[in-house]
Amino acid sequence: MAGKTVLVTGVAGFIGSNLAKKLYRDFPDVTVVGIDNMNDYYDVRLKEKRLEELRTEKSFQFIKDDIADKAVINKIFEEYKPQVVVNLAAQAGVRYSITNPDAYVASNLIGFYNILEACRHSYDNGQTGVEHLVYASSSSVYGSNKKVPYSTEDKVDNPVSLYAATKKSNELMSHAYSKLYNIPSTGLRFFTVYGPAGRPDMAYFGFSDKLVKGESIRIFNYGNCQRDFTYIDDIVEGVVHVMQHAPERRNGDDGLPVPPYSLYNIGNNNPENLLDFVTILQEELVRAGVLPADYDFEVHKKFVPMQPGDVPVTYADTSALEEDFGFKPSTTLREGLKRFAEWYALNSTK
Repeated sequence: MAGKTVLVTGVAGFIGSNLAKKLYRDFPDVTVVGIDNMNDYYDVRLKEKRLEELRTEKSFQFIKDDIADKAVINKIFEEYKPQVVVNLAAQAGVRYSITNPDAYVASNLIGFYNILEACRHSYDNGQTGVEHLVYASSSSVYGSNKKVPYSTEDKVDNPVSLYAATKKSNELMSHAYSKLYNIPSTGLRFFTVYGPAGRPDMAYFGFSDKLVKGESIRIFNYGNCQRDFTYIDDIVEGVVHVMQHAPERRNGDDGLPVPPYSLYNIGNNNPENLLDFVTILQEELVRAGVLPADYDFEVHKKFVPMQPGDVPVTYADTSALEEDFGFKPSTTLREGLKRFAEWYALNSTK
């Protein structure tokens, strides 16, 4: 990665900004070109704060624009000629997709198509072009699969949300482009990413906000949910491992290219019960001084049915990631929520 130019889409997002920071920490002379449309799906000030940290890096280039604008993407590829592309830009959130489908079609489908086309044309006129396209998929593609843990070998043909359908579409589109144009690409199915300065729409963040205000939190499916929570540092560590190992270009027995295409889960391989998660979060918020020691937590819990688009369990089989890269997420939920609570204590009122 040293000396290379990396395009990170969604660079002001939770994963994108942490990935860019890690690239600068780990590799000399790397150049990160970031694009983000800075939409107001959640508080833009949080995105601005993430960008402030990145702007201290001399080689960091930021473009405020939308990947759904093909001309913008083409110009970025022409000007910066990225060797590695990490597509993290997407309209996030399962529930939001139920009421605002247009945003998902624009970013997750049209935007990703624009990235694929730009990667394809990066080889025009004998250019070396993009060495590796890495893109975010999601554990949501597994839908209501009953078999656990979820393996990338499982069928994922029954999405329960438009968000999940767009992420599965990304995998299919990438496979087709890898086959047709020999573009090395790797999809990463992320499992419930959390940590400091994360997305405010995620449960752990929203719960904290409500508890501080003395409001009740809703615990869906009456607490009978399990989630494979994955700490942000483990996510970006996994992404960096994958970035450095593009799928090999080779021909099959028929003499035609075998798609240089891979797919991995990045999860903690350890689903946690939602009630245990809420208890640990409460304890860490108390320890960090966010909530008083005598906080009456029981009166602030409200058990409600499952929401549309949600699934009862997520559970990652990460054996392929461990076998191919010698890496497995390892941050415990207790440690991850401790770090979040400490960050929240310093930043929640600012």
